[in-house]
Amino acid sequence: MASYYVYILTNKSKTLYTGVTNDLERRVYEHKNRLVPGFTFQYNISRLVFFEMTPDVRAAIAREKQIKGWTRRKKLALIASANPRWRDLSVDWYREQKTEILRPSASE
Repeated sequence: MASYYVYILTNKSKTLYTGVTNDLERRVYEHKNRLVPGFTFQYNISRLVFFEMTPDVRAAIAREKQIKGWTRRKKLALIASANPRWRDLSVDWYREQKTEILRPSASE
């Protein structure tokens, strides 16, 4: 079964970006490595502070539109309710990959 994610990213200035994707890990990686031209690239938005998952793509798109229509105050309240410290929820996702790249293989 497919999964779809609505997510909110931010930067040091707490500029917010809301998006939707079917592969959250890949999409956040693209934002963190500035592979996506546009708003997130321009404002260096790369910290994942909120996400929700649903099996229904239409529900994910509707939720993204709903959140984008909210006031900033309401978005901040949503983030604070799930992640009060505004921790980067993806902070540990890519460490293992980096370690594998830096660690020589046994055959070397």
